[in-house]
Amino acid sequence: MKTAESRRVFLNSRTIAGTLFTGLTLAPVHAGERNELKVGLIGCGGRGNGAAVNTLSADPNTKLYAVADAFMPKAQSAAEGLKLQFEDRVDVEGRIFAGLDAYKQVIDCCDVVLLCEVPGFRFRSLAYAVEQGKHVFCEKPVATDAPTLRSVIESSKIAKEKGLTLVSGLCWRYDLNVRDIMQRVLDGAIGDITSARLTYMGGNHGPRPRVEGDTELISQVRNWYNHAWLSGDFNVEQHVHTLDKGLWAMHDVAPATCYGLGGRMVCVAEPGNGDIYDSMASVFEYPNGTTLYSYCRHQSGTWGENNATFSGTKGYVSSVLGRGVITDLDGKVIYERKNVASDMYLIEHQEMYKSIRGEVDTINNGDYMSKATMMGIMSREACYTGQKITWDEALNSDKSYGPSEYTPDGIPANVPDEQGRYKIQVPGLGQVYHSVSR
Repeated sequence: MKTAESRRVFLNSRTIAGTLFTGLTLAPVHAGERNELKVGLIGCGGRGNGAAVNTLSADPNTKLYAVADAFMPKAQSAAEGLKLQFEDRVDVEGRIFAGLDAYKQVIDCCDVVLLCEVPGFRFRSLAYAVEQGKHVFCEKPVATDAPTLRSVIESSKIAKEKGLTLVSGLCWRYDLNVRDIMQRVLDGAIGDITSARLTYMGGNHGPRPRVEGDTELISQVRNWYNHAWLSGDFNVEQHVHTLDKGLWAMHDVAPATCYGLGGRMVCVAEPGNGDIYDSMASVFEYPNGTTLYSYCRHQSGTWGENNATFSGTKGYVSSVLGRGVITDLDGKVIYERKNVASDMYLIEHQEMYKSIRGEVDTINNGDYMSKATMMGIMSREACYTGQKITWDEALNSDKSYGPSEYTPDGIPANVPDEQGRYKIQVPGLGQVYHSVSR
């Protein structure tokens, strides 16, 4: 049974001080001008708070003007914490919103929006922001299934047509040291890429407890990482960073096919573990024979690695995120990177504001952020089904993970059984959820 407090927290369009700011006329930004830009934060978790700090640090003529989260306490906490750090550059009085539709109020009253909400909702915020003509910082991943990914592709095209800045949260693209080694790869330092090893091996992310009075959908939103429709599964939510490095090395050309395997060995079928896997291994193939080998897991107490290595017709890159060493085919070092100070989280926001203010060509990261996310979705579907999947099949799939509606009372595609356990995808049994004991 839903409590009054539960409904109060999640009702759409809630505000503190009750003022809605809609239909405002925003001052245009022209090349060379330093107009104050009103920034809105959507999603007030750790990454959202971090993005707000980055954006206020990147451009002194920005002001945090509105915040929103599915949960009012998180929105309030973010506003209070950022106010303590940035004082008069945080002015959200009357513009702290909560609810699943609160993104609209933020977008309506701001010039720039930071989309840091749960990934399963991100496609809606992006579509609305672009429709309203707003500049966007969009965290990764940008979607959790093919239908929502196609929406993101369309929004990215519209943003380009409107001349809007769209910067992706795939932050390694903005790291100076990674850019250095990747540019050498793109320039042919190791010849044509023949294979790559892409890893994201880390610890487990524990579940979040249910709260009395929550609807099933809101309960899943609290525990979003452990539900595929909200996170995309961990290889979409996290491993997308490393998959993007493989895409980058291939000049942003998407792979032709993918097959893989995966499952749950540690993340057993307890209620809080949702329906995601805890390990996946995938193989991406290109028509010319190039193969990208992808390995990821979230299992605590295991060996960990987050990196990308590349083999080419002329040499090797041993570690993109480590020493950044390039060797020839005989193992002779032909280049070793000298790392420089680089805050990729700050740099991506600095470059975003240069783009918005017309100091550089307009940035639109829509193509690669969509393709990298699609690689994660493609890999997941190959592992879930046990099938070899083509890029076109994956991209044009009608398989939706979304709920009946994006409201607190919407019905998720996967609901728990009498024991509170969720069904999981089982390879070879078709693209549906199945009840299993583990």
